[in-house]
Amino acid sequence: MTTASHQLADIPGLVRCETNSVPDILAQATGMTRTAYPHEEVYGDYCTIQQYIDCPPEDVFDYLSDINSLDEYSVSTRAFEPAGEPGLFVGWDTLAENTRIYMRLKPNREALTLDYHCAWDQGEELWMIYLFRIVPAEQVLGKPGSVVLWTNCHHPNYDKNPYPELSPDPERIWVGDLWPLFYAGHRIELENLKRILEYRSSRGLPVAVAPGPEAAA
Repeated sequence: MTTASHQLADIPGLVRCETNSVPDILAQATGMTRTAYPHEEVYGDYCTIQQYIDCPPEDVFDYLSDINSLDEYSVSTRAFEPAGEPGLFVGWDTLAENTRIYMRLKPNREALTLDYHCAWDQGEELWMIYLFRIVPAEQVLGKPGSVVLWTNCHHPNYDKNPYPELSPDPERIWVGDLWPLFYAGHRIELENLKRILEYRSSRGLPVAVAPGPEAAA
């Protein structure tokens, strides 16, 4: 018995080569594998999507790290502007009428990770977290480009609005009501991201968001 096995001996339910035969392990894995899975089982607590993008990882990171990029690739969030605190932005989420969305970006260039911390109606508790990782495709797929991994976790606030008094309308839909559609909605946005970046990158165009007409005025 290895040192690790001795330390784990009192923990029930572990499946390891020291305690389970290879046929037993394969039988358990086979029993867990199905041709179809319920949506709730796969996306109930966590929603992860992924996509290959034929664009350099650094360019993908720079694009996602620009708050203005949401005006292009997101389905519904628009017109972010500084919200009065360093690093805090406020925009509109057109999925619900008259709804403000607050956001902070947490980029890590060395790790090529980026987190969007956001929430509807208020900017004090940014509980809705979007986790991005950009992986150099050369490392994992053996070809140029990027693999984008995007994860959301089902925070309890999705089930109940923690600040109902801040809603512009008591009858307004709550963001958590849309959780069953997060996979599909985020797939649409990830496809938008892929199309935008691949179009610009393949033509030698800057991938960054071009300044609007008002910027040149």
